[in-house]
Amino acid sequence: MRRSDVTRDDGTWAGLSLDVQDRRQPELCVFSAGPRLLVSQLSRPVLLAVVEEPLQGVDFWRTDEYRSFVPPLRADVGRALSGSPERWAHRFARYLVDAPGSPLHEGRWLLSCESPLQRWRHAATSHAEYWSSMLVEGRPDGYIDWFLHSTSWEVLPLRPMPGPGDSRVKAYRKQAREGTLPPVLLWWVSGLDCHLILDGHARLAAAIAESIEPPLLQLHRTVPRDDLVARIDDAAASYEYELARFAGLRAIHGPTVPDGAATAGPQLARLLRDLHTAQQPTWAWPLPGGEGQWRRTAREVTAGKGWPCA
Repeated sequence: MRRSDVTRDDGTWAGLSLDVQDRRQPELCVFSAGPRLLVSQLSRPVLLAVVEEPLQGVDFWRTDEYRSFVPPLRADVGRALSGSPERWAHRFARYLVDAPGSPLHEGRWLLSCESPLQRWRHAATSHAEYWSSMLVEGRPDGYIDWFLHSTSWEVLPLRPMPGPGDSRVKAYRKQAREGTLPPVLLWWVSGLDCHLILDGHARLAAAIAESIEPPLLQLHRTVPRDDLVARIDDAAASYEYELARFAGLRAIHGPTVPDGAATAGPQLARLLRDLHTAQQPTWAWPLPGGEGQWRRTAREVTAGKGWPCA
């Protein structure tokens, strides 16, 4: 795997690009059978989901079988890396690549400290209220409401959220007050239109209990390497076309017409930046056995518990 830092226009760090090769199917995998999804980790069902027609939301059943591939993060590590999302990203990248149960597969990914979740909070809403509202409720079943929360990209825990009295939450609350809380690792899954918590359930609970904005690292797919060169060439060609168009106008109407660089230049910069950071849809693999297998798995997981989607 190749890692490279991605920077903003002003040179500050924006994320870590991961170019993964020779990993055809991940160990934390999204399978699909029509409108039915199965998230499986090391062959264990983690999440069953049914997209509701006409695309208004998702019914889900969480098995609580998910296990984080990130080892426990010690307080001294939190202090050593505090305030540096860049160093945290490199550390989490090692776990994503080396530990079993990761969602990485071949292609390009981004680990970013920037998330749309951080832009939705109204100034008059406390962090505790906002982040509590972003959590999708449901144990073991629930509903992701696309109608009420369109494009807000909520957060779905893959295991029960611990309460404020949990021993891990108490320890992390101290780190939250000190400003050394490690980031919560999220994975944006387009088929659910929400984020799954890969690691940091207790850290998010601590941030909510202390009413602070939780530090985040968001994982999502970006433009594949084999498409990147072609798209860069297209962006450069579009830039050159615009300059040539303005040059033609200047030849006809004189030097009062601008040369076009003031508009075409920033547009090119935005296109190039998006090629390295923009979200791409999550890959889903066809479920072997199709819908019949999904229903068999659902009946086994929810036996006797009355989930109507099984």
